[in-house]
Amino acid sequence: MHVWSPAGGWYTQPANWKANTAIFMGVIVGITALAFNLSAQREHRHKMPEPDRFFPSRYWSKQIKEYEAEQKANKSDS
Repeated sequence: MHVWSPAGGWYTQPANWKANTAIFMGVIVGITALAFNLSAQREHRHKMPEPDRFFPSRYWSKQIKEYEAEQKANKSDS
């Protein structure tokens, strides 16, 4: 008995599955990077983090970087 399906049957493993997987992973990484970049650009804070507290978005948020540079400049002027 032979069963045919458009999806390739129960135990299909195309010859180029590794290439297909690599391409799809590249697409996933690209979409994730674009979404992260868009999110980082649109991030807006009403309250800034404390200076000595760990805050991951401190490394990519333009608003926080500018705020901390301003605080550092004000501190050195005093």
